[in-house]
Amino acid sequence: MKQRLLGALPVSEIGLGCMGMSQSYGPSSDDESVDTIRRAIDLGTTFLDTSDMYGYGNGHNETLIGKAIAGRRDEVVLATKFGIRGWTEDRSFVLNSSPEYARQACEDSLRRLGVDVIDLYYLHRRDRSVPIEEIVGGMSELVRAGKVRYIGLSEVNAETLRRAHATHPITALESEYSLFERYVEDSMLPTCRELGIGLVAFSPLGRGFLTGTVRDLSALADDDYRRTDPRFLGDNLAQNLRLLDRVTEIAAEIGATTAQVALAWLLTRDEHVVPIPGTKRLRYLTENAAASEISLSEKQIHLLTTAMPAGSVAGERYPEGIMRTVDA
Repeated sequence: MKQRLLGALPVSEIGLGCMGMSQSYGPSSDDESVDTIRRAIDLGTTFLDTSDMYGYGNGHNETLIGKAIAGRRDEVVLATKFGIRGWTEDRSFVLNSSPEYARQACEDSLRRLGVDVIDLYYLHRRDRSVPIEEIVGGMSELVRAGKVRYIGLSEVNAETLRRAHATHPITALESEYSLFERYVEDSMLPTCRELGIGLVAFSPLGRGFLTGTVRDLSALADDDYRRTDPRFLGDNLAQNLRLLDRVTEIAAEIGATTAQVALAWLLTRDEHVVPIPGTKRLRYLTENAAASEISLSEKQIHLLTTAMPAGSVAGERYPEGIMRTVDA
């Protein structure tokens, strides 16, 4: 697979989001997840994304990845995160961005992953009671100590990103970006371009919406996150499905799956945008990786862009409690 640059860090142009192997999207098999990660490496999808909180805070996902990459450390680029300690009663996050906690969290992640250095270390969510300069200053100490190679931020606004970058070079911003969710195009993507920061697009398939496989909630597990996502509920879902139907028609005309054209479209947005579709299934992994071989014409890009225009999707990105933690 071709590579792209996040700042100075080369990564596969499509990565693998590993969260769903441990939480949020129904039951999973550790054995199948390990096989999926190893097959991803074989296919050239070598940019692996995790967090210390994936597994509902027990580090399960990092431990799983550590098992999968044993003996293959030099073949992968590892990205993990810190900053979310747990959940409140209203399903918001408990945050800790302090330098002291960053040091502790980093050591724990290194141990679970079974590695000596983390390639890309993100602040998962910003605790706005702590100045971003202090947070990034603490993270930069991990770089100087040789524990971390590059620093990233997740779900912050353009002003925060600028202030952080002035404190220590930021390599990547991780934010939701897809045909389904375009908010980063207003200020975040232009700021990343200006500062030379890569944009890692999580949920590039709209939490599975752009696969076309979720048309109602009946088949989802009782604890599936999408049962609480406003975009999947009631009239919002009905409106969004009408948009998806046009994307599906275009994909059929191109001769690819809806998921593949959604990823291919995202790759055209900027040469430093890197989508990290999540899957725990080998069949979807192969389908997603093949999207890197699709070359869209200008007409096809325009058709896709206008089929699901910015701002047309109904519903907030998160339930209210989680939305409050986004540094918007």
